[in-house]
Amino acid sequence: MDFGLVLQTDPPASRVVALMRRAERNGFRYGWTFDSAVLWQEPFVIHSRILEHTARLTVGPMVTNPGTRAWEVTASTFATLNDMYGNRTVCGIGRGDSAMRVAGRRPNTLARLADAITAIRDLAEGREAVVDGTPIRIPWVRNGKLPVWMAAYGPKALALAGQKADGFILQLADPFLTEWMVKAVREAARDAGRDPDALTVCVAAPAYVTADDSPEALAHARDQCRWFGGMVGNHVADLVARYGEHSDLVPEALTAYIKDRRGYDYSHHGRAGNPSTDFVPDEIVNRFCLLGPAEAHVDKLRSLRDLGVDQFAVYAMHDAEEAAIDAYGSHVIPQLG
Repeated sequence: MDFGLVLQTDPPASRVVALMRRAERNGFRYGWTFDSAVLWQEPFVIHSRILEHTARLTVGPMVTNPGTRAWEVTASTFATLNDMYGNRTVCGIGRGDSAMRVAGRRPNTLARLADAITAIRDLAEGREAVVDGTPIRIPWVRNGKLPVWMAAYGPKALALAGQKADGFILQLADPFLTEWMVKAVREAARDAGRDPDALTVCVAAPAYVTADDSPEALAHARDQCRWFGGMVGNHVADLVARYGEHSDLVPEALTAYIKDRRGYDYSHHGRAGNPSTDFVPDEIVNRFCLLGPAEAHVDKLRSLRDLGVDQFAVYAMHDAEEAAIDAYGSHVIPQLG
């Protein structure tokens, strides 16, 4: 199993770079950042510094979207980084949540996302692609390689990930939902004539390592990670709006917890103490995140690995970033990496 670190690009950028270097020293193989131009600093500028100051880390956004950036610009950016640092990037992409909504736009349609996945990958790898009806090619790309991994939750998005993407990003660590979603993605790949086992599966969630499993330690860990249930809840709310509160297409294990959700303030997006996430119950935090002593993390990650998960990406937006990175490096990665 591979491991990744996911960070917001809060200033100073030097701290983001330092944490990624720390992650590489601890055995992490991937470095991911949020991509929301209004809320945080420009990730691709910081990606260049991360790549310069690491030797093996593969770097990318979790996730970009096809609405806030022109596709040829996205492709050229990845291709430039690859030319400079040797094909060490990955494109995480989705419909767009905070990046689109903060700017007053709706998330992209799945049809637009499907076209973007193909175009960005083809352009970054030196092939011709059609963008807004015009065939274009980036002439200077040589031996470029850009895997495109798609984030998804709902049945149509899961199907698209299986049909088009090189990898699937699932932003929660609940084994029941992971099994359901990975199965859906792989079935879609098989139905599309693709090798389902060739898709990389990445689960991303907050991980908070405690010294023990006392009620006090676990309560603090939950409070530091409750924001994640609110972030996932934005996507779940879209699913409920599309499919209804009770649907055979979406498990109630995913949708039931947002019944008391009342709006969302993106100024606190992805941050511990987010006041918009008080509706998230303890059970959801326990299910969606990894909490407790290091051995509890190892146990849950083994169950996820058995379900076909290839990478676990640690969201480290809490008050113990360095401690979590170091604990994974000393206790978790050696047992699973």
